[in-house]
Amino acid sequence: MRIVQIIDSLEPGGAERMALNYANALANEISFSGLIATRKEGILKKQMDSKVSYLFLRKNKSVDLKAVFRLRKYLTQNKVEIIHAHSSSFFIAILVKLTLPGIKIIWHDHYGISSDLSARKNLGLKFGSLFFKGSIAVNTALQKWAESYLFCSDIIYFPNFIDTVSISDEKIILNGVEGKRITCVANLRQQKNHKLLIEAAKVIIDKYPDWTFHLFGKDFEDDYSQAIKAQIKDVKLAQNIFFYGTTDNVASALKQSDIAILTSLSEGLPLAVLEYGLYKLPVVSTNVGEISKVITSQNEGIIIESDNKNELTDAIEKLILNKKYRDDLGLALHDRIKLNYSETAIIKEYLSWLNSLSNFAS
Repeated sequence: MRIVQIIDSLEPGGAERMALNYANALANEISFSGLIATRKEGILKKQMDSKVSYLFLRKNKSVDLKAVFRLRKYLTQNKVEIIHAHSSSFFIAILVKLTLPGIKIIWHDHYGISSDLSARKNLGLKFGSLFFKGSIAVNTALQKWAESYLFCSDIIYFPNFIDTVSISDEKIILNGVEGKRITCVANLRQQKNHKLLIEAAKVIIDKYPDWTFHLFGKDFEDDYSQAIKAQIKDVKLAQNIFFYGTTDNVASALKQSDIAILTSLSEGLPLAVLEYGLYKLPVVSTNVGEISKVITSQNEGIIIESDNKNELTDAIEKLILNKKYRDDLGLALHDRIKLNYSETAIIKEYLSWLNSLSNFAS
């Protein structure tokens, strides 16, 4: 089987990370695994396995015929059978399929605002799905939406998984006191609800001034970013809340952390929670997306209702006051992640699904 992953960029984000994870994992399982960035490269490129074939298309407009034919040449030269298109990259995949009718397209839906899908309309995607051989949803809500909206008939749910291999040499040194660090990995987007995090941080730091908060994620330097930074300044927590931006080695930060949180208003299946569990961190998360399917009991983590400052601060305080409880939660979540969200388990199911689709015999 010969498969390429296509994604718009290689900057840190859920869809981008999964495109990389699939390419890396498949490099050890099939005869050819490729990764294609259409518009922009990024720091995730450094985490690409040496066995993965790579192409940067330099696409600079919606319909870029030069990029389409560069892609066509790459696909034919490498005898690619399947394009696994992530998020909006399905469009260029369709354009190239018009010139290579024999190639198959799998579309991967990473839509993160899945709390209310009734208003999600995309006619380009709807009619584009006529060209899809199959579609993957990152949570069951998206699967149900696709089954009712798309013309594609073969739709399946695969949870995100984590790639445990990191080739980054970057070493991050966290501020604050060792043993008293709370970390959040989330890009600076409104749906990630940093406002709630900061409100809770104010309460926690007033009671436990030695504890610090450490935020990782892309800063888009937009109005939301400015509002969050202003909020930190207004509550006088600039010496207690640290923002590090993007990193290609979040593992280094998580190894120095003691509690992990996620305050999102909406999610699919966030990789951050899987990474928290991988590094045995106790987790406090809002009850969004597939979180409750990852943290299935109070023995594996603490789930709160969205936008509830009191619940969030109470949960964090409970973890601060009981190290054994922190350790027990972290270990239980770690075991669950390794069993259910490992690269090996998901890739096995993925390849089995591809082989089950007509004309996909290896």
